[in-house]
Amino acid sequence: MKLALAMLIISVPLVSYGHDVSVADQEILRNGGLGAYIRVGATHMLTGYDHLLFLAGVVFYLNNFRDILKFITVFTLGHIITLVGATYAGITANEHLVDAVIALSVLYKGFENLGGFDQIGMKSPHLLLMVGIFGLIHGFGLSTRFQSFDIGQDQFLAKILCFNLGVEVGQVIALIPIVSIILLSRKHKQFPLFYKAVNWFLVFAGIALFIFQLYGYFNEH
Repeated sequence: MKLALAMLIISVPLVSYGHDVSVADQEILRNGGLGAYIRVGATHMLTGYDHLLFLAGVVFYLNNFRDILKFITVFTLGHIITLVGATYAGITANEHLVDAVIALSVLYKGFENLGGFDQIGMKSPHLLLMVGIFGLIHGFGLSTRFQSFDIGQDQFLAKILCFNLGVEVGQVIALIPIVSIILLSRKHKQFPLFYKAVNWFLVFAGIALFIFQLYGYFNEH
């Protein structure tokens, strides 16, 4: 528990600002070709700590590489659908509210991994279905951020697809160390303590991020 709190204190400031659309990114997109969209998409995922926290929570619950591949594939398909579809159709929403829901997905995964539903006498929802639903929500969050950029109308679909490709590249790069650490940690006798600490961290981080996003939303209005 103490380890989880320490991790929370250190990480939440980074998580909170992980998705900011920077002037530097806008300049990269303005001056670069389609490759710039791949680069910014990859960077956006690698600094999208809320997305990575959720993925870590999904991986932590699984015991073998085959299941990890299955669940990550479902999550990926979900966020591709809404990232590409919502961006192309111009569907958007307030960034703070979307990110608040994403924060709840982090809280949800930590709570589920800790057996929270069993403790309150409820049956856990179908895990693969929930991962797919959260994939759609995370993709909508990525779409909302992408639409904050000034990308013009020239090669519009190609830019969306390149940004999405970058997101997928970034996700793979991020998952390699996450999956490796988790699979290796399972071989150690201290894994149960590590498992609890990380998932309590997900719970606390989800709550903190949810409050942070609501604060940002109400300060805009």
